Amino acid sequence: MKKKKVVVGMSGGVDSSVAACLLLEQGYEVIGVTMQIWQDEDRTVVEENGGCCGLSAVDDARRVAGILGIPYYVMNFKNVFREKVMDYFVDSYVRGKTPNPCIACNRYVKWEALLKRSLEIGADYIATGHYARVEALDNGRMAVRNSVTAAKDQTYALYNLTQDQLRHTLMPVGAYAKEDIRRMAEERGLPVASKPDSQEICFVPDNDYAGFIERNTKVPLREGNYVDRDGNILGRHKGITHYTIGQRKGLNLSMGHPVFVTEIRPETDEVVIGEAEDVFTDVVYCSQLNFMALPDVEDGQLLTGKIRYAHKGAPCRVKRVGRDALECRFSEPVRAVTPGQALVLYDGEYVAGGGTIVPVQDIKKEQ
Repeated sequence: MKKKKVVVGMSGGVDSSVAACLLLEQGYEVIGVTMQIWQDEDRTVVEENGGCCGLSAVDDARRVAGILGIPYYVMNFKNVFREKVMDYFVDSYVRGKTPNPCIACNRYVKWEALLKRSLEIGADYIATGHYARVEALDNGRMAVRNSVTAAKDQTYALYNLTQDQLRHTLMPVGAYAKEDIRRMAEERGLPVASKPDSQEICFVPDNDYAGFIERNTKVPLREGNYVDRDGNILGRHKGITHYTIGQRKGLNLSMGHPVFVTEIRPETDEVVIGEAEDVFTDVVYCSQLNFMALPDVEDGQLLTGKIRYAHKGAPCRVKRVGRDALECRFSEPVRAVTPGQALVLYDGEYVAGGGTIVPVQDIKKEQ
């Protein structure tokens, strides 16, 4: 019987390296691929920025592929990464939202673009080193299931994958804890066994989001007013791209007590300031929906909602409020609901679906 062929996205890190190793041991024909997404052609700049984009990632992935004895290639995805991730990131901030570029990268680069290229070269699957599991459910749908370890679970960033993408996806690392993966790498003599995880957004390695946005947009970024919810002016701010919902530090406002960003108004360049309790809400809206374990939701259905990657999740009841919009009412208030981030819904251990968080006024406009 002919071996199934799988293309493994190799970032040069320990997780994707062990993913390739495990699939090889499971009898697959494995091909290693690193996605070239860095935009700057200057070798020194690329080298310095490392992460999953830098030359060190290519060097490490190639070394691992050599040890495993598998073919290895570097594929150019610069254009799609620029359009679907970097431009989206900049545009979202300019419009007063706080995006999650990893979710966009997963959907449009690591899956859509890489999968298309992989199928063209005769592969049956693509695989990554994500801490998640892909399973076929009794209802006929494919879904992402939580990894066995909550500490590294990465299902939140995968909610936007399509049914077709999931049918062609393997995630072998999701069955193990991080310490198991490092131990496996060490036992197999992989040189990346102790390599630290990448933490920052790969194309903003210095974490200066506002500086990156300013260099990559043609939209003039203006200073504006801090206001309270009644519109009273409290002071001046540096520009809306410097702020996000729930932010307390770096406001440079002398109010005599801690205050927080509660809303960003790009139309007027206003940043709304409020008290600690103003950052909590029990109703969250989302649009640009993608359903995974469920083909749709029933009004009043009880699910678990996560409003950001680090959120542990909380019970919420969902209902349709538009052709492409959901209202999610949480059993207890959640903090710092941020337009642009994802609201991911879980049915037990499985990703039911999710969408992009939007302010209620956007929902009303649609209706």
